[in-house]
Amino acid sequence: MKQNNSKLYKVLLVIIILIPLNIFVGSNHYLLGKLIAGALSLSLVIAVYWFIKAIASKNKKSDNNIPYLTKEKEEHYADFGMNDQEIAFFRDTMAQAKKNIATLEENMNQVAKLKAINLRYDTLKATKAMFKEIVKEPNKLHQSDQFLYNHLPNLVELTNKYVEINNHELKNKNTFEVLNQSAVAIEEVSQLIVNDYSDFVKDDLEDLDVEISIAKQNINREKELEEYKQQKEQI
Repeated sequence: MKQNNSKLYKVLLVIIILIPLNIFVGSNHYLLGKLIAGALSLSLVIAVYWFIKAIASKNKKSDNNIPYLTKEKEEHYADFGMNDQEIAFFRDTMAQAKKNIATLEENMNQVAKLKAINLRYDTLKATKAMFKEIVKEPNKLHQSDQFLYNHLPNLVELTNKYVEINNHELKNKNTFEVLNQSAVAIEEVSQLIVNDYSDFVKDDLEDLDVEISIAKQNINREKELEEYKQQKEQI
């Protein structure tokens, strides 16, 4: 972000310098003066182009709601060996996911039926937990492709449609049938998201099981050693 602002200021400085310089040289009627003025005019056009492009790029990034890259986050990504391009792709992907989760939460809290589905499947809890796990381990982004690019966007779209249809003032038999079918689909995708989370943290759970098993073995060894010492003292 600071780097983009720096480039913007540099281009603006070049424009400020070129405008009066171009006017001054352009007032010279000699051929050399006209040639220099032409070159300066071309440079000015190029500088203005890059200035506009830099502003457009800055606004585009703001629209994506990508948060400022802190030193701590930069070091976090570096720990996983990510380069600038990978970091940019990851942050853009997660910004979109965060936006989808916010929309999903808004939809789930609008309709009683969707609230019930959320309570039954912990849909929002699962999506937010999945988001946190991906941020914690950005190198595992590829393992969350179904969640990020399929299940989450699909669920957002389904709940968008459900809320829209549910808000119709007049409902007939066909409307209620569509709502029921949509609710079933939302439940199925909610379950898929819960499965996504379970699969994503499966390795961590297996590691925890191993650590617990080792800890139990160590405790048992210490108990056996203590019993052996007590028996030896009694002899």
